[in-house]
Amino acid sequence: MVLRARPGRDEGEQAVVHRLAAARKAPKVLVERCRMVELSWDGWLVPQIADELRCSQKTVRRWLHRFNRLGLEGLEDLGGQGRK
Repeated sequence: MVLRARPGRDEGEQAVVHRLAAARKAPKVLVERCRMVELSWDGWLVPQIADELRCSQKTVRRWLHRFNRLGLEGLEDLGGQGRK
């Protein structure tokens, strides 16, 4: 089964993903995750995206699943992680 990012819900969501994927001032992890979604929209497969971004295929799959389920909010880090 081929995993792909779902299409944007509207033009606004697509515009935000494209803007963040090319951003220079946004957090690096958010830019990388938006780039994963953008490459998936362009027809790239998970192994190709992982090679391009120099990360594991598991990481790409995790973020594409979270984007498909939660949208842009899924690309954010979860709060409250780590030792208090």
